[in-house]
Amino acid sequence: MAVAQYRVSKSGCLTLPVETRRRWGIAAGGTVEIADLGDAVVVVPTGREGLRSMLSQAIAEADGYGPLARRIVASEPDLT
Repeated sequence: MAVAQYRVSKSGCLTLPVETRRRWGIAAGGTVEIADLGDAVVVVPTGREGLRSMLSQAIAEADGYGPLARRIVASEPDLT
């Protein structure tokens, strides 16, 4: 997993890198869904069965948000 920092413009815009747009099929004018998890933000391309559905399923399968977060951090140490 690639992790990078990006600056938000004065108008609040954030540019997704071209590699990310290509990988996820986000064309010019495309949309994404953003979830504010309190201590993290998740960005998902629109149309991938819906962000709320994806997050709900992942949280349910992990028996809650806490266990899911711990599992992700254990497998992705760059996120800590």
